[in-house]
Amino acid sequence: MFKPDPDRAAAASRVKRWTRERFLLKDEATVFVTELAGGPPGFPPLRTVVSFWIAERGYHHFTAFKPLKEVAASDIPPAWYLDALRVEAGVQCGCC
Repeated sequence: MFKPDPDRAAAASRVKRWTRERFLLKDEATVFVTELAGGPPGFPPLRTVVSFWIAERGYHHFTAFKPLKEVAASDIPPAWYLDALRVEAGVQCGCC
């Protein structure tokens, strides 16, 4: 059975906060943080994916190739990289 992990929830909240601050996201922007296991050969056993939706600018995402609890503010891409993080609807990015 699933047990809530307060440290994991706190880590997700930190990553969301850093993402909002870095990209100057408004309160209505949706930010989703998840930790994924496995992946293609050469990927680490756990990686953290951050996705966010900006109404006027679309869907964006990036990956930190480390477990959620190890993600630091320095793992959030710089603000000027925002357009490169955009993913077109229905298009597989192939990067992560």
